[in-house]
Parts: sequence; structure tokens; C-alpha cells
Amino acid sequence: MLGFLGPNGAGKTTAMRTIFGLVTPDSGEVTWDGKPITTDRKRRFGYMPEQRGLYPKMKAHDQLTYLGRLRGMETKEAAASADRWLERFGLAERRMDRVEVLSHGNQQRVQLAAALVHDPELLVLDEPFSGLDPIATETMADILREETANGKAVVFSSHQLDLVEDICEDVAIINAGQIVVEGNVRKLKDAAPIRHLELELDGEVDDLFQSLEGVRQITSDDHAHTAIIDAGTDVRGFLSRAQEMGRLRHFTYTTPSLSDLFREAVR
Repeated sequence: MLGFLGPNGAGKTTAMRTIFGLVTPDSGEVTWDGKPITTDRKRRFGYMPEQRGLYPKMKAHDQLTYLGRLRGMETKEAAASADRWLERFGLAERRMDRVEVLSHGNQQRVQLAAALVHDPELLVLDEPFSGLDPIATETMADILREETANGKAVVFSSHQLDLVEDICEDVAIINAGQIVVEGNVRKLKDAAPIRHLELELDGEVDDLFQSLEGVRQITSDDHAHTAIIDAGTDVRGFLSRAQEMGRLRHFTYTTPSLSDLFREAVR
């Protein structure tokens, strides 16, 4: 599962659209397994656009069945798959409702079901978690984990970086149309030039942080303080001084979060 990340306007949606021929690149080519993507191969892909790509006045079940047939499925097979996915998304009782009467979150679920109905080998999802409540987000994340466990490839874009960090093994971060960071999330965090330091301390910390070398950024909220520091900084002396200055309630020193890596990459 690949998290495809970047600031607004970086080119994520454009890149995804080129996979399906919705945008023609000025140069270069898009390949899958090292080969150009043919029309027949494209039918084995599932696509969820950021903008709603459903017929609003069509019933949810009928729409999924129709889209399955466009991907080469027999009518009965497509209808059965539509029922299965609507059940999986908790929409079995809404199967005969028109899409336009569904909430935004339920439309989002139907949109993902449309990408899954034909059992694709590749899922390309543009902001699939946008507008979902926490329960729906958890359901969708579980489904994507299941798909990858079954051998499917998943590429999705998202601005919810904590979620991406939780469910993705790999990420690619682009900025102005160029990949600036890519690789395994854990390895990228370990190799990052920064570390994340958090502490909660009763007492003043201004002088304390002035004694710490390699500080790049500090944010404070009452007694809680977060600092981004150079990876080579020795924090043992800093911890000892913090304990001497007041009651130390909490202290962590970790590799940076994906959000930290993102900010460093696109800054």
C-alpha cells in the first residue's frame, strides 16, 4: 500500500488521471509491471476520483452492477458483488436508494465500492477518506488492509498523514510535480535528519531549551512542549537538566512523524 502525498497543487490528481488516460502527459509514459497500460489492462484497475464519479439519480445497487458490467462482469456476478460490497460498507438497507439522497460519507462508501466491485488488481484512490467520520474511516482502512493482504496493490492520496503512517508501508511525497521523498515509512523515519522531542514539565523551559543544540522548531501549549531537533543531538544532558528544573511529567524522544517528514520535504 503506497501513500501518495504532496501539498495542494503538487500533481497528485493529475498523476492518477494519467493512469486511466484522463490526462495525456506532455512526455514520458505510464507503465504497469513494466509494460504500457492497455485498455484491457485498465479494466483490471479500480479508480476512485476525488470528485464524485457517480450517477446521482441512479440507485446504488443498480449503479454498482452497471459499473461491474462495464468491467466485463456478467450481470448476476456484478449484482452479487454489488450486494456483497454494500453489505460490507453497512449500506445493505440503502441499496435501492438513489445516490443523491445518501449522505456525503455514504456516497464516499459507494464510490469506493464502485472501485472494488470488479475485484481489481490495482486500486487508485484519490482522497478516499475525505469527509468520513472516524467509524467509516476505520472501516475503509480495514478494507484497504484486507485488499493488500489478498495481493492487491493500493495507491491512495490523503492529507490525513497520521492515517497514512498507520496503514501504509511505503510513501511517495511529491512537490511541484517531482518526487522529493520515497520509500519505506519506517526506514525513512529512521534515516531522517531530525528527531521529535516531547516533554511536559512544571516550570519555565526557556533557559532549558536554549541549552539544547540543534533545535529547529519549538511549539508550546501550557506545560507541554514539542521540539524538532537534529538527529545527532545528545539529549541525555537535556533530560537531566529538565528533571532538576521541575516536575517532569512526560518525556519522549522518537523518530519524526510522517507529518514532520512531509513538512521537511516540501518546505
